[in-house]
Amino acid sequence: MTADVPHGTTASRATDRPGDVSPFALGLLLRRAHWHAAAVMTEALRPLGIELRHFAVLIVLVDRGPTVQRDLAAATGSDKAGIMRVVDDLERKGLAVRRSVPGDRRARAVMITPAGVELFDAAHVAAEPMAERLVASLGPGEAGQLSELLTRFAHPVGGEA
Repeated sequence: MTADVPHGTTASRATDRPGDVSPFALGLLLRRAHWHAAAVMTEALRPLGIELRHFAVLIVLVDRGPTVQRDLAAATGSDKAGIMRVVDDLERKGLAVRRSVPGDRRARAVMITPAGVELFDAAHVAAEPMAERLVASLGPGEAGQLSELLTRFAHPVGGEA
């Protein structure tokens, strides 16, 4: 398969190296930044006995309260089977419970337990030094600036991300 590239021009080849000008550069850099941040946060969560996928569900439960599994899947970018495994893990650890939804015999809402809230809070304490390490190469004020820019990028006003 050949691409339609005008004669005499060279298509930019996507990389994630500094200075890449391809139209894919931002996405590739965000992917690399995600991998780096995920590795650091995984290290913070490991001593607590959970993974990022578990913590992602706890974040939703703390933010929204009891949430049906299909909405947890959508909120975490998981599929139905994946979210069921994560909720199973959280239940086994005593961090969440499933409850019937009044008026819907098939739906099950997931609720965080007091132990889940305690672990959620402990994760934030454990992650603080890791988060500082994550942005250690940035200059004064740049961590805040990066956070503000990524927030605007991920949550555009009046738009969909």
